[in-house]
Order: sequence, then C-alpha cells, then structure tokens
Amino acid sequence: MRKFNSHRCSFCGRSKDECLILVAGIEGHICETCVEQAQDIVNEELNASEASFEVYLPETITPRDIKKYLDDYVIGQDEAKKLIAVAVYNHYKRLKQDELDEDTWDDEVEIEKSNILLVGRTGTGKTLIAKTIAKFLSVPFAIVDATVFTEAGYVGEDVESILSRLLQACDYDVSAAEKGIVYIDELDKISRKAKGNPSITRDVSGEGVQQALLKMLEGTTVNVPPNGGRKHPEQKLVKINTQNILFICGGAFDGVERDIAARVNSKTIGFAARERGISPDEEALLQYINQKDLIAYGLIPELVGRLAVIGYLEPLDKHALVRILIEPRNAILKQYRKLFRMENIELVMADDAIDYIVEKAMEFKLGARGLRSICEAILTDAMFELPSQKGKVKTLIIDEHYAANKLGHSTVVKRLRAA
Repeated sequence: MRKFNSHRCSFCGRSKDECLILVAGIEGHICETCVEQAQDIVNEELNASEASFEVYLPETITPRDIKKYLDDYVIGQDEAKKLIAVAVYNHYKRLKQDELDEDTWDDEVEIEKSNILLVGRTGTGKTLIAKTIAKFLSVPFAIVDATVFTEAGYVGEDVESILSRLLQACDYDVSAAEKGIVYIDELDKISRKAKGNPSITRDVSGEGVQQALLKMLEGTTVNVPPNGGRKHPEQKLVKINTQNILFICGGAFDGVERDIAARVNSKTIGFAARERGISPDEEALLQYINQKDLIAYGLIPELVGRLAVIGYLEPLDKHALVRILIEPRNAILKQYRKLFRMENIELVMADDAIDYIVEKAMEFKLGARGLRSICEAILTDAMFELPSQKGKVKTLIIDEHYAANKLGHSTVVKRLRAA
C-alpha cells in the first residue's frame, strides 16, 4: 500500500519527493520554485510602485524654440508648425500653473485646453509633425489611428484604448499620463457615412466613435483597459482624468474642397474664382476651411466644437519636395547615403535625377511619401547587388537616365500608375 506523504507545498501542491527544498511554515510548507516566483512578483510590484515618469517642464522654452526644432525635420508648413508650437507651449503653461506664485496670476481663472485639428493632403507632413513633436517633448506622447476604433460592443478597439497607448508611453504612471498629449490620425475616416444627415443604419466605425470621443476630448474621468483592446466586466480598469490631456487630430478630408467652394459660392476654376481672390487651384481652398465645412463632410457638430483650433497644411510644390529630399536632418537621400556608406560605397545623386524623382512624385500625387517609394524603386537593384561585390564599387552615381531606366522596369511604379 502506497504511503501517504503529508509534506506538500501549500502553493503548487508538489510533494517532498518532487522538490529540492521544502521550507516548513507554521501551517504549511513552500518549495524552492514557489519561493523564486514569489520573489519575482515582489520585485515587480516594488519596481512598479517606485517607477514614475518624470514630466520635465523647461523654464526657458518658447514657441519659437519649438518651431525651430520642427524646422530641422519638417520642410515648409509654417502656419501649421506655429499652431502646434503655441498649443504645446500653452500646454506646458497649463501644467505649470499650480507651481507658479499665486500673486503672479489670478487663481480664479482656470486655463482650459484648446484641442487642434490639422487638415491636409496625404504626404504633406501631418504625422511627421506629430512624430517630431514627440521627440522634442518631455511629457507623455502617443500617436493613435482613428480607423481601428469602433462603437462599444462591436469588433474592434474601444475609444478608451487611445489612453492605453498614453499609459504605455509613460510606464503606466497615471499622474504623468494625465498631463500628456495624444495625436489622433485619420480623423476623417470616422465621418458619417451619410454626410450631413444622422445615421439611419448602424455606423459602428463612424458617428458612434465620434460620440464616444466627445467627453474624452472635453475632459472627464475615463475607465481605461491598461493593455488596450476591449473592456470586460472582469478586467481591471485604470481611471484617467483627461482634463489636462491635449488632443491633436489630423486628417486628409479628401473632397472637402467641394464643400468649401460651395460655401464661398465659388468654383474651383474659372475667372469668377480669380475675381474673388481665390486661387483656381482646388487644393489652395483648404486655407478657407472652417467648422461648417467639417460638419458638411461628416463630423458631428459636438466633436467639431471641441476642436477649438483648425489648421491646414499646404500642398507640396516641386521646390518643397526637392528640399524634403535633401535638407532635413533625416532627409530621404541622407538615409540612403548612410545605408550605402555602411557598405563603404559613396552614393551620388545628380541634380537631374533629383528633379526627375520629384516630377514623378508629383505625377503620382502621393506627397512626400511618394518620394521614398520612387527612391526605393530606383535603388533596389543596387542595394541587392552591391553588398555581394565587396570593395569592387566605391561610388554609385545616379543620374536621370539611370533613374528613368530603373523606374521603367519597376513593379512598384507600375502599381502606382495603375492606382
């Protein structure tokens, strides 16, 4: 008959024969494996409680300093960069108002945030501005895409998971997250499907998401799932107050020019437009965008009212695209030169090749993003062949003839033309 062994680990249930060490307690035992796991849990909990995201608010920062930093990475778009610079500067001041001497300001006046909406064609720099600001800031910053969100109860992510990204950016420090900045991209993709009219059928990724954003943008306490995704009744939720979180939204709003032209009672081409001082170029109409145009496009009035500042990004002309290729700190050609330099090859891009690349980018109407696609198509063969020819090639010169030849045989460009 098998002898019963009463000495077992009270945590995992393993017997004394299955353990190396079984430590006795007052009312039970614990094995060496459970001791190690318990130690890991204790260390994680202690580190989580001690860790905090330091929100550093510099004393000497000015809007001009912020714009100067943006100028190093983003070509043109001065008006948009000024808007962002002022918004970030005022965000800093709003966070610091509690630290200032009460005699220097009126304690009865509470500074409210001014959320921003940036409107501009694809490839004009909306997301780049947001990413560049994220490098500069010392407050938590998160970039989210509005297209992944659906109305509560449907497949997709809840709007509250926007704040989950902010929590992750500051190591789950709630007090730091409540002072952060969120950039919501592709806001135009959640417009009403039936523009200008209430939804008569379920619109789970449109108006429902806009409704869910309202209180968050204005300022309220939100129950947030720490790891994102959907909320569940059994899930542990974190409470975050969005009163001091600055929201910056961006979207292309393709076709909004028709609403602008209708509002100003002007056509986008012809002599009447010139007489009114409006450019015949349809894209130039974005500078006249206002709240009525956004509502006509499909945003609900309540959401538009919570986006106090509306800015626009100018379409990129040939001169701007050339500068984007060669001037910024992370210019596209600088990146490719670095890749080739790591193979001990000097990449030389002739002026006529640069002009050719820019002309093709304007033809495809993809903005700055089109530049990378075209450069990739031109240089793919060289990046494939040259690493296997160590030391044989010291310099690679790209001229217009070489670029045109590679683009003519590129499947990437063929797809762009088909689109």
